[in-house]
Amino acid sequence: MCSAEPVNCFPVLMNILSNTFLRLFNSTAHIRIWSDPFFSVQNPATMHNILFICLAYMLILTAGLPSHFAVSSVDDYKVKSMH
Repeated sequence: MCSAEPVNCFPVLMNILSNTFLRLFNSTAHIRIWSDPFFSVQNPATMHNILFICLAYMLILTAGLPSHFAVSSVDDYKVKSMH
């Protein structure tokens, strides 16, 4: 049913138990699992857009992070706090 590795076995076990409980309660729904660590995108243009959004987010985050530490140090200087 699954390999001996806990990373793969636990999701399969949870899938079996969840679907069993769904059948016990006369539900027609079922739960599926997959072992891909990331959502795969087949369209290269979509992948390019996702990469661009992530890069832009990281650049904005990187630009704002050092100023946060500088403001914190200036506030500490104003109130004359010591570490």
